[in-house]
Amino acid sequence: MALQTRPKLLRVGVIQDGRIVEEHHLLHDSVTIGEDARNTVVLPPSEARPPRFKVLENRGQQFHLIIDEHMQGRVNLGSSDVDFDALRSQGLATRRADDTFDLPLQESARGKVDLPDATLFFHFIPAPAEGSKPTLPPELKASPWRTVDRVFFGILLSMLVLYVLSVALIVAQPAPVEAEVELDQLEDRFVRAIIPPQPPKKEEKPKDPAATGEEKKPDEPKTAQKKPASTDPAPAPANSAERRQQVEARVAGTGLLKLLGGKGPGGGDAIADVLGSSGSGANVADALAGATAGGALTAGSGGGNGIANPQGDTGGKMAGIGATQTSGAGSVNTGQKQAVKVPQVADSVPEVDSSEVKPKDLARHIQSRKASIQRCYENGLKRDPSLKGKVMIRFDLTPQGRVSNVEVEESTLRSDEVINCIKTTMRAWTFPFKPSDDVPVSYPFIFSPGE
Repeated sequence: MALQTRPKLLRVGVIQDGRIVEEHHLLHDSVTIGEDARNTVVLPPSEARPPRFKVLENRGQQFHLIIDEHMQGRVNLGSSDVDFDALRSQGLATRRADDTFDLPLQESARGKVDLPDATLFFHFIPAPAEGSKPTLPPELKASPWRTVDRVFFGILLSMLVLYVLSVALIVAQPAPVEAEVELDQLEDRFVRAIIPPQPPKKEEKPKDPAATGEEKKPDEPKTAQKKPASTDPAPAPANSAERRQQVEARVAGTGLLKLLGGKGPGGGDAIADVLGSSGSGANVADALAGATAGGALTAGSGGGNGIANPQGDTGGKMAGIGATQTSGAGSVNTGQKQAVKVPQVADSVPEVDSSEVKPKDLARHIQSRKASIQRCYENGLKRDPSLKGKVMIRFDLTPQGRVSNVEVEESTLRSDEVINCIKTTMRAWTFPFKPSDDVPVSYPFIFSPGE
């Protein structure tokens, strides 16, 4: 069994000013030169070559050297080293239709192409093993310590050490304990702030009677000053009977009851003195028993008690209660009794396009929220009492039980305010149904002012 050899790589380099400025390792790709950015080797523009020229072409798993009539260089074919003029003159390179020359290259061949602005060299090298990566020598590898700015690192390390030491000192020191200060130890300005001083009272100077021209009166005996009544509250009564007696005593001394229970100048009741001097045993009920609507007020049946001369000493006329009448402005017409019309929102059955939600169950939940829809309609009746009609609402019932995409399919209700109120109200509804997908629902609302 023959051993399979790994194909070699074509190494192509660009030399400028005696230094290798560019290098490529190719296995199957061709090598192009020129000013075009898509070339393998980009060179400055030159009139001697086209913008894109293929100098090494991979054809049939073999590289071919392509040169024109003016290119110069040398190539080593293994046994001989010839220049490009010998290749063209001796027929070693095949002439093509585009006036270029083609030379097949073996894996042992190597050479160079002289260009006006650079030198292109090429030769074959063994391909690296699969999975292996090129590595730099240890002396060329950069270590982290070499890339660190040592001055900056030293400053940063010293600041970190100082910060740690300062934190440790602060933590180690005990917290100071402030001694309590008494009020008498405070400074004057603090005392004045806490206890503001009171302004001094003005002393009244005694009046000189000689200066005012008044005669000095002889000393009069000082009258005994009355002591003010005690303002101490009365003791609380011990039981409910005493509390009731105290309440009756307070009420008896106020208002009309004070007049009825008071004493007259002769020691009798004040009301008896008013109604008449005779018959001290008569009471208020007996005095008012003979009062009539058209006659005089009399006390008692014998006329002894009461007002003896209700007309007065001057003989004036007496006005009875029945003689005085009032005349109004006429009869008031309140109109006929009318029945209150109650707005109606008729119940309907929705159209549900799903087998997961039953129309009757959905209608029951919508009817339970009918009060909010009716409020929208009642607000519209305030603007137009004859407002009525039918509104077909279409909405989607989401898997979360929410209402979305609320639209009006059909409406005979001429009120945009009511329709917008219905749509806004329904968007806030939630239902206990959880369908697997959005369920289209159509529900009609029929509005009438009622009877």
